[in-house]
Amino acid sequence: MAIEIKVPTLGESVSEATVAKWLKKVGDAVKADEAVVELETDKVTLEVNAPAAGTLTDIVAAEGVTVGVAALLGVIGGDGSAKPVAAPAAAAAAPAPAPVSAPAAAAPAAHAPLPSAAKLIAENNLAASAITGSGKDGRVTKGDVLDALAAKVGGAAPAPVAASAPVAAGPREERVRMTRLRKRIAERLKQAQNTAAILTTFNEVDMTAAMAFRTQYNEAFEKKHGVKLGFMSIFVKACLAALKELPAVNAEIDGDEIVYKNFYDIGVAVGTEQGLVVPVLRDADQLGFADIEKKIAELGKRARDGKLSLDELQGGTFTISNGGVYGSLLSTPILNTPQSGILGMHKIQKRPMVISDKSGDRIEIRPMMYLALSYDHRIIDGREAVTFLVKVKDLIEDPRRLLFDV
Repeated sequence: MAIEIKVPTLGESVSEATVAKWLKKVGDAVKADEAVVELETDKVTLEVNAPAAGTLTDIVAAEGVTVGVAALLGVIGGDGSAKPVAAPAAAAAAPAPAPVSAPAAAAPAAHAPLPSAAKLIAENNLAASAITGSGKDGRVTKGDVLDALAAKVGGAAPAPVAASAPVAAGPREERVRMTRLRKRIAERLKQAQNTAAILTTFNEVDMTAAMAFRTQYNEAFEKKHGVKLGFMSIFVKACLAALKELPAVNAEIDGDEIVYKNFYDIGVAVGTEQGLVVPVLRDADQLGFADIEKKIAELGKRARDGKLSLDELQGGTFTISNGGVYGSLLSTPILNTPQSGILGMHKIQKRPMVISDKSGDRIEIRPMMYLALSYDHRIIDGREAVTFLVKVKDLIEDPRRLLFDV
């Protein structure tokens, strides 16, 4: 009995996805609930599991193909065979008796290109119908696509020896279709620039006290909680204190109304191979330092593994982005709309600083970090933005104030 693998419900406001990668190939045995294919939406990558055990008999939607909810992806045969299911379907459609050879004749048209071939076809904007397949049942193989690419570059008909020549050695540029996630990132960033009055204010923070705080308590903290004490939890706590004092930074514009949020869902930007994603710490003001560190580590790992759910990426009220992990010294982060504020952290770098105290002025080498707050000037005034950043700076330079809420 043939079991269909279909596209599941993708989440609110998501109606289609791209077949990113088949984890099984035709003829492979699969177990019930085993992941067989990865789909990429404009928000997350999700796995589709086998509805039953059996053998993958056909791949209907090849890699790179766009599919909608409930669309057919592939077929599982429960008898352990690896026969294509298209032939019986063709025979059933004909009311009159068909010759034995009819299923075989229909097979080439019924099969999509092999997954590796389909990916190359999509990336290079080729027409699959124009490529002659040399694989089993006439399926287009990767070698067939390479032949077609070589012919396209050289302007000649495909030659049998073309497959042995590296295709990448010819063209001086390469065109690769944007992934759905990358397209979504581009759309949201451009939307933010088009709709918000984005302005950025800067400050610098002396990390001496925060680094000493971390060094003093890290060993005991990790021993008790099973996670290292990082700077992110300190910055999250500092931002929460500042957001409570300056509610406009935690608000958003909806039409002609300002919506002030009385909860604090903090987005933490995470870089992945697929692009930047922003998982959300729900009710971050209710979490302790250890809970924040654990949650950030968990969300970061799942983001890099492509395992985040849609719910974990939606509904943040404020975002923190740490470009310093990549060596960025200074940047102007773009808003994560409809949020009105985003804090950019940067690389810690030693610099000579003038230190003033009762004994006078002196120059010392201090570990310094530039902070950047990008904000929507339609809702946040310059005074509020600067005050927010100074508040964060003061708390980072004396983390003990976070413990006493002063």
